[in-house]
Amino acid sequence: MPPGAENYFPDSPPVFEDSLVKRCQESRDYRPILFEWYKHVGKLCNRAACLEPDSPAFRGLPPVYYAVLVGLLNRCSRLMVANVRLSCTKRYGETTLLLDRSIAETAIKVLWLCKQGDDESFVRYLADGLKNDLKLKSQILQNVESRGGQKLVIEERMLRSIERCIQWSGLNESLVENAKKLPDLASMYRTLGLDESFYTGLQRMGSHAVHGTWSDLVFHYLTVQDGRGFRPRDHDVDTEDAQFIIVCRLVLSAMSSFLHYAAADPSELKEVISVFDQVREKLIEIQDMAWHDAFQKQ
Repeated sequence: MPPGAENYFPDSPPVFEDSLVKRCQESRDYRPILFEWYKHVGKLCNRAACLEPDSPAFRGLPPVYYAVLVGLLNRCSRLMVANVRLSCTKRYGETTLLLDRSIAETAIKVLWLCKQGDDESFVRYLADGLKNDLKLKSQILQNVESRGGQKLVIEERMLRSIERCIQWSGLNESLVENAKKLPDLASMYRTLGLDESFYTGLQRMGSHAVHGTWSDLVFHYLTVQDGRGFRPRDHDVDTEDAQFIIVCRLVLSAMSSFLHYAAADPSELKEVISVFDQVREKLIEIQDMAWHDAFQKQ
């Protein structure tokens, strides 16, 4: 770890016994190693989300912008923890795919917001969810009016919650309603210079797990038995190595982007950012070893 970085990220990277490395090399299954790197990246992300906004290394970000970015990073780290708990059982691979898509979308939003770096983009992000809250508010008020102005306890609670979310965003209802629509994820990928195939592989294919498509059923929930046709599959889906690698690399990029955006002088945080770069390089090294045969011509 570079000098000074331990003040921000004191956790040391994982170290592996030679016997484990040898077993992974012989089996071409690096998931035992990737699992530990995945945990490490999750911890780094949690540390990044906990950096104080008044740190002398940070410039004066509007509090709600800081809240958006660290909230998104904390979402990444929390969902990664859930994946760790699930994948350590060597089951729940169908469920970790659901979480992966959410983590990827969250990391992409961090990257997009930091790249745009303007007020309009943050307003569009904030308003994106609040527009739905206002629709619910309108429906609640219509129901209240139909009862002659009498509110149910649950309606009062929901209305207070909506008002609190709007107040904390720093916006008002007019700003929310008039804000430009947030770009879809495909547009964010293009803005970030990520090609169409990356979007298709990560988001569109990831949607199988979210929506329960036929492809998802075939891969994770059904099996074919001789003479019996399709039958329910047992609870035996493991997390794939690609899930560990791709999620880690996206989250590392999101953390680096956050620090570059928030820093008063990014050069002062180069030692910290280099921690992320070193982990990324290690992941690429493992990726090359694990996927070498997959990219050979038949």
